[in-house]
Amino acid sequence: MTPTTTTTILPPFNLPTPIILLITDELSSPADFLLHRCLHQHLKLDKNNRVVVLSVSESLARWKSVASRSNVNLDNGSVEFIDVMSHVSPVPIRPDTSDTPSAFKANTLRPIFDIVLKSLNGSSEVNDVAGSSKLVILDDISTLEWIGFTSDDVVRFVRALRGACIKTNATLIVRHHRVSNDVANDDLFSHLYQMCTYHLEVRGLASGRSGSVSGEIALHAGPGTVPTKDSVNLLPRSGAMQYRLTDTSAVFFEKGTGGAVL
Repeated sequence: MTPTTTTTILPPFNLPTPIILLITDELSSPADFLLHRCLHQHLKLDKNNRVVVLSVSESLARWKSVASRSNVNLDNGSVEFIDVMSHVSPVPIRPDTSDTPSAFKANTLRPIFDIVLKSLNGSSEVNDVAGSSKLVILDDISTLEWIGFTSDDVVRFVRALRGACIKTNATLIVRHHRVSNDVANDDLFSHLYQMCTYHLEVRGLASGRSGSVSGEIALHAGPGTVPTKDSVNLLPRSGAMQYRLTDTSAVFFEKGTGGAVL
């Protein structure tokens, strides 16, 4: 996916749009604050901007509570909140046979995709405005796998979302919880990484918890992202940016700067 606008998201990373952004996190360093930060910024940037939130494990009440602390109103028609678990059911264990339909083909994930597609095409109950910027947030994809969907089911679903976002020039953000650093055994991550434009990797500190530092964030380019003179400044793990959570969001600073805020 090639960015086509001058609008950027998630300062201080300043990622271009539209893109496919993969955000990974760990139990010790959840990336909720990045999702909320991006949502709030997107809505404040233009009153005509639209957001579709696909929430698997967090309630609408939680999203509203966090937004209210940043003076963002989620009830003004700009946000379409989809409670994924109310539209799908855990997949029963079935014999692994060649004629067993996948969850997506069996319409267990298809209803979710259809809702998103309808919204992106401007025919949902939320009025679409020509020229407005669209954002789709999928949080969190890992739970779909944990409740019984196969990696193939989930990958197929994300691939369909990616295709729809590309066609409508919408940015897609997908959060994936990493339970292991063993990439070779994380098939879902491998597939998601192949599809992304950029990958934000949120990790806890190797030295353990700190009162002044909550964690660190590395920024990687996706396999298909071609560097240009205007490319985003990538951050390898060795040069990861550190952050400290606050009541409303987070502050960011470079390693070794003593917490000097960027």
